[in-house]
Amino acid sequence: MKRIPTNIITGFLGAGKTTSILSLLARKPENEKWAILINEFGNVGVDGAILDQQGAIVKEVPGGCMCCVAGLPMSVGINALLAQKPDRLILEPTGLGHPKEMINKMISDTYSNYIDLKATITLVDPRHVSDPLYTDNHNFQDQISLADIVVANKIDECSDYDLLAFEEYVGQIEPKKAVIGQVSQGELELPWLDHERIERQSEHSHHHHHGEDDAPLPGFELAPGQLFVRKENSGQGYHSCGWFFAVEQQFDFSNMFSLLSNINAQRVKAVVNTEQGYYAFNVVNQVVTVNELSLEGFESRIEVIDKDKLPWDELEEILCSLATKK
Repeated sequence: MKRIPTNIITGFLGAGKTTSILSLLARKPENEKWAILINEFGNVGVDGAILDQQGAIVKEVPGGCMCCVAGLPMSVGINALLAQKPDRLILEPTGLGHPKEMINKMISDTYSNYIDLKATITLVDPRHVSDPLYTDNHNFQDQISLADIVVANKIDECSDYDLLAFEEYVGQIEPKKAVIGQVSQGELELPWLDHERIERQSEHSHHHHHGEDDAPLPGFELAPGQLFVRKENSGQGYHSCGWFFAVEQQFDFSNMFSLLSNINAQRVKAVVNTEQGYYAFNVVNQVVTVNELSLEGFESRIEVIDKDKLPWDELEEILCSLATKK
């Protein structure tokens, strides 16, 4: 079997990983079939629904960071994707995950005959380089340390100071990176995917704890007549709450936009069935980005991640009040 070129694309919450993968898929060679394995901190699988629109083969491993899902669920997902004989495999760990275990898995004897692990690419929002909330976080540090290529994303939203701080921060890390890039809208250069991997070790161990949901979930479905399901997760000092609404539940676009823009959380993302069609909502720092999706008969999914437990019951009441039966 031909060894499949494989890349890990990582980055902290809101760095733009999914947007970058969407950009790569839009520009990939037409004759190639790509596969994507997504790991999400939450349990409702928002990113997979978005990436599935680009014709890639997508598998999801929800419900935890990579150090906990690098076991059986991850292996099942990778094996299922390899069975499709893709021309390239892209792995997207959760923004709260540590990529070291994923790297070790890919270069282990189990996969060395099937996977050709290329460069690990880490996306960084340069505005975070001056924020101790990020720079003091071991995951943030290790994602950059373990990367072969580090890319400043969203440079169109950054000041000159942000970009200089990014260059200085990344430039001090040893060994030197193969590439230190700058992009907007997540437009990674396709040739970066073929850079060879550089072996290196993490400078910090990965410490965290989990709440009730220690084991990752392969997914879940609503029971007949059930209008929504709520699922929470916690670990590494972060909390997530997600809702999965039945396909017959529809939301007013304007009301949903207003609600999501007013949630003061570190990360909010959603795929929502509205009266105008299906839309992906991506919220960072209460700034909402919206993209139309070509979906039919798909359940709405809303996920909120923050350092603090937010008033989930109150938010759930608001969501339910906004939902109407088609």
